[in-house]
Amino acid sequence: MDTKIVPGVVKEQSIATLNPADSVMDAVTMMTERTIGAVIIVDSSAKLAGIFTERDLVNRVIAKREDPSTTPLSKVMTANPDTLGPNDTAMNALELMSARRYRHLPVVDGDKVIGMVSIRDLFNVVKAELEEDVREREKFIFGSDYGVA
Repeated sequence: MDTKIVPGVVKEQSIATLNPADSVMDAVTMMTERTIGAVIIVDSSAKLAGIFTERDLVNRVIAKREDPSTTPLSKVMTANPDTLGPNDTAMNALELMSARRYRHLPVVDGDKVIGMVSIRDLFNVVKAELEEDVREREKFIFGSDYGVA
């Protein structure tokens, strides 16, 4: 299971980004409109500054009774998050996300943000790899036409 993050998991993505001065409400609106669980926060030079996730919303905004319309993302985002590179594997990403209890990780190439990986993306890749592995084993054990209708 050595599928690379790019292009195996991250293909062409429209990356959801905001800047640290934007409000939590801006992030929540974007997340709702795009049906996503996290947005990437970039500074004025488009470099990764942080990530704002559903967990940040619950733990750092709602639980602390912050006003989403006036609270800047810089106050509640996860600054300097762990990242993945394009050549990392899906399995490495899954291990990191499992160990650190992440559900989203930015993907960067040098200083450029090129995507974001979610646990759901990785689940789909690993599931497809496991299904292919089962098909290959069945071919080996039962012959090449096993299971073909």
